[in-house]
Amino acid sequence: MTPEPTPTSIRITPPQGDRAGSSNSDFTDLARLVKSAGLMRRRYGYYWTKLIAVPVAIGGAIALFVWIGDTWWQMFTAVAFAFLFTQTAFLGHDAAHRQIFRSGRWNDWISLVLGDLFVGMSYGWWQHKHTRHHANPNQIGVDPDIDLPVVAFTPEQATRERAAFFRWVIAHQGAFFFPILLLEGLSLHASSVHRVFAREHVARRPVEIAFLTVRVIGYLALVFIVLSPDKAVVFLAVQLGLFGLYMGMSFAPNHKGMPLVPKGMKLDFLRRQALMSRNIRGNRVLDFAMGGLNYQIEHHLFPSMPRPHLRLAAPLIAEYLRDHDVPYTQTSLWRSYAIVFDYINRVGLGERDPFECPLVSARSSI
Repeated sequence: MTPEPTPTSIRITPPQGDRAGSSNSDFTDLARLVKSAGLMRRRYGYYWTKLIAVPVAIGGAIALFVWIGDTWWQMFTAVAFAFLFTQTAFLGHDAAHRQIFRSGRWNDWISLVLGDLFVGMSYGWWQHKHTRHHANPNQIGVDPDIDLPVVAFTPEQATRERAAFFRWVIAHQGAFFFPILLLEGLSLHASSVHRVFAREHVARRPVEIAFLTVRVIGYLALVFIVLSPDKAVVFLAVQLGLFGLYMGMSFAPNHKGMPLVPKGMKLDFLRRQALMSRNIRGNRVLDFAMGGLNYQIEHHLFPSMPRPHLRLAAPLIAEYLRDHDVPYTQTSLWRSYAIVFDYINRVGLGERDPFECPLVSARSSI
């Protein structure tokens, strides 16, 4: 068995001359292989099952919540809601990437219903942010997922001018990173509401405002009608905290601690997507738990590939990348969390180049 590649073991030389043209054709050849294997065909049965299951499951959870009534046992119901909302968000993610239907309009409306109405997260806000991430993963100054207000992912971010409290938090961010995810659920809701009422472009603003209003006000009303105020507050804290933690723990292993790309550097599509992404090794249970996000390399190379095909595509893509001397990074879930912790901890402690960026090294040696 070959050792798992790590960020510090990856070395890349930017393509030059004829090799650049060859590099650009590498993805075309891979795409042809993937398409000929039938891995881009739609999986309507799989997705219609999930689309029917979501409202049934959430409706059942609401009925159970009302039936149980005003008791502290509802904290277990809060855990169930956190799980259901996260799984629903994963399905909305699939629709937003055009994995479900051929029609962009159908995918958009499914994303709006699942995201805004069921989860309380703005599709327009998420699409704007997530599209920029997919276009330039881990690129400094471009990827919004590595430019967060309370976590530093580069030495430059760690040394920014901040209030004393935030400087202290950044210096200890390794210890705080995963607990901070407990606030991610609240942040997602707040960012969504802010986006639909801000001046930035939102394609279907009236629809999003209506859906979010029904979701937020309706959900809060349900909780406070069924539960006494003290139980309602704790219920919401548990549900929002676990929702944010679940979402964060599913997305964090995918790119954090992988090489960073200098802002002005150009890479061909294949290497830009594969080299900055990390797969999580597991089984079908993990596939379900992470909503297919554990196949991050395959997802970034083929965002519209249906989720159940990602597992099937992984061996083909891994072999192709190795044949073209492109590292295919894959590790266990717990190892990925350890990598993320080590990376952000070292950045927060002020180390320069905590994971030496191989792209910078390659560029400087030309």
